[in-house]
Amino acid sequence: MKRIAIDIDEVMADTAISHLELFNLEHGDNVTLEELQGTTLVNIRPERREEIESYYESEQFFRQLSVIPDSQKVIRELQKHYEIFIATAAMEVPASFQAKYEWLKEHFSSIPDSHIVFCGDKSIIHADYLIDDNVKQLKRFKGTGILYSAAHNIFETGYTRVNNWLEVQELLLGERAEVRR
Repeated sequence: MKRIAIDIDEVMADTAISHLELFNLEHGDNVTLEELQGTTLVNIRPERREEIESYYESEQFFRQLSVIPDSQKVIRELQKHYEIFIATAAMEVPASFQAKYEWLKEHFSSIPDSHIVFCGDKSIIHADYLIDDNVKQLKRFKGTGILYSAAHNIFETGYTRVNNWLEVQELLLGERAEVRR
């Protein structure tokens, strides 16, 4: 059975929107998602770098993230045809371990603990596919990288790109998919 590794942030969990909304609320700012096209909040507000990055040190931040639409049902369908692993670069944000684990258990209970990988460099992951929003992770991955669209990677090229989970379904399941809108 082929294996798919899936990132959490910006692929399964809507990290950018939550981060942006929290930043705007706490700082009385009005940065829009459109302004983040091809960049990050730190690049737009470099004077606020410390405050922006501090959100990632909060376990609560990761615990309350919204689920990306259709990810739950498409991942359940993928599990019928592929071995699914969750691979998150949590080593970059150690405070996220417990919160990400609890978030996964709440929203993706069909993923067994043995298929959750907290790592740094995802090139260690032995899978046929990696679905990730971070080109840095896809560059070193030995299998087929699938770039999940996010504001920060909108201008990246060189990878198969998917814009939503229904496109993931079509790409990896095609006619085998039972999940339809």
